[in-house]
Amino acid sequence: MCLVALALEHSRRFPLVIAANRDEYFRRATAPLDWWTPDGGGPPILAGRDLEAGGTWMGLTAQGRLALVTNVRDPARHDPAAPSRGRIVQEWLAGGEPVEAFWTRTARGGHNGFNLIAFDLRRGERFFASNHGHAPRALGPGIHGLSNATLDTPWPKVTALATRLREAVDACASVDALAARLFQALADPQEAPDEALPRTGIPLERERQLSAAFIRTPDGLYGTRSSMLVIAEDTGGRRRTHVIERTHDAPAGAPAPRHAVLEDWPPAPAGHDAVQGARTIST
Repeated sequence: MCLVALALEHSRRFPLVIAANRDEYFRRATAPLDWWTPDGGGPPILAGRDLEAGGTWMGLTAQGRLALVTNVRDPARHDPAAPSRGRIVQEWLAGGEPVEAFWTRTARGGHNGFNLIAFDLRRGERFFASNHGHAPRALGPGIHGLSNATLDTPWPKVTALATRLREAVDACASVDALAARLFQALADPQEAPDEALPRTGIPLERERQLSAAFIRTPDGLYGTRSSMLVIAEDTGGRRRTHVIERTHDAPAGAPAPRHAVLEDWPPAPAGHDAVQGARTIST
């Protein structure tokens, strides 16, 4: 995952909204959004899947865990032999460790730079952490944005997506309308002007290419592979969450959507009855 905006308790109707793009090389084999069982067991995960190294960039479980990871852009400290960061998400979703134990182990895992946003909604936990100097800290209500620097760093595309998410959540009265506006924001190919670009140690031309929400490099080798929404809706006490993915691997034509609906999700806090969300995927 390389760009994400979140609305946490910003709206009573939509208490949780996440809009995110995954950017990756097109040669990397990937499975689309679906339920799958992680290596080594554990609860089923709803996510896309990296078929090269395993793991995922963003996913959730019916039991109330959710996680996403973004890379930290730091070419001077990149180790090509480091373990896959997608395994971090899988391990959080598959496990049951509290935050402190999970982070102690993960921070020492030898990964290249990463940011992690993770929830355990049964325990009432939401946190942000990074192996670039940020121990886990609670993620409070409001609008948040993240790309390849730390949380809420005002890169142009982060600020733009967070603003458009806020406007969409405030304006829309239905899931369909909200999803349409968020997918439109995620599909924005506009590059930032040079004076607004971050300086992360890569060539200026590459910085320009990566400054758009929706990326396609001129050589066609790298770009936005998928866009994903998580929209939790509360209609008078009934909780229903929509997880929608559009993939962009096809060279032409409309992206293929996949849509899962989870009833009574997010789950109730610990002490209430356990919840099992619906697992149907529609295309």
